[in-house]
Amino acid sequence: MQEILVLDSVAEAHQFLGLPNPSHPLVSVIRTTDMHFKQLTESVRLRIDLFQIWMKEGADCEFGYGRSTYDFKEGTLAFIKAGQVITADSHEFNPKPDNYLLLFHPDLIRKSALGENIKEYGFFDYETDEALHVSEAEQKALLDIIQKIEWEIQHPIDRHSQRLIVNSIELFLDYALRYYDRQFFVRTNRNQEIVGRVEKLLQKFFESDDLIGKGLPTVKYLGENLNMSPSYLSDMLRKETGRNAQEFIHHALLEKAKNQLLGSTDPVSQIAYDLGFEYPQHFSKLFKSKTGLTPLEYRNQN
Repeated sequence: MQEILVLDSVAEAHQFLGLPNPSHPLVSVIRTTDMHFKQLTESVRLRIDLFQIWMKEGADCEFGYGRSTYDFKEGTLAFIKAGQVITADSHEFNPKPDNYLLLFHPDLIRKSALGENIKEYGFFDYETDEALHVSEAEQKALLDIIQKIEWEIQHPIDRHSQRLIVNSIELFLDYALRYYDRQFFVRTNRNQEIVGRVEKLLQKFFESDDLIGKGLPTVKYLGENLNMSPSYLSDMLRKETGRNAQEFIHHALLEKAKNQLLGSTDPVSQIAYDLGFEYPQHFSKLFKSKTGLTPLEYRNQN
């Protein structure tokens, strides 16, 4: 089995990329034209315990990421969370002069509001083919922020440095969130098609005769069947329907449950089992949390 090389510090990432020691121990802005991927020709598997933000439009390179291949020709921005494993191939890496890689260690943000909120930026969990496309003007605005971070890193560290760097990273992520929201909006026709596919997928799942054995559908199950990451799917559904993927599943589940409660005389416990719940009390708890009534109260009132 191929060994995984772990890079768990900015200094180790610099060493791997053939760069001088970093100016700051927890964060680095790297111009991709300075990188030297000597080890990548060996198809090395890397686990990088750093957050990565790539500005990489037009770069000629591919990475294995999860179960798919990341073509760096696609999109302008890519976000990879700490701890992900990537595999590089032997493709030559030919970035543009204004392509950058921002690396930062989780310790940089642990004591800040961003440390608590980083999970709200769902695009760190998107698949690589769900990269962000931005306009030339938007790319310039983001580049200005990157260069401000670079300037801070290159100057002596003082008591203001970390706060200013973290605030700039958060500003960058907020702009990216805005642009992703816009990207969902302009693709509304395609998104509506996906919503329809999700509905049919759930309908087919709940019509199965083996729900007891299969259990409840998961967001991961939907994503795998639609070739989308769970986070991207959830964000897209929220924009289109006001419900994230988990809420979408619960809505379909409750519609099925209501039909069975009113269309049969089966005990609530049997209906729970039929819907894939291992424990009937979990079904009752979910039903009441969403409707304000227990399953039995709903049946009696209707």
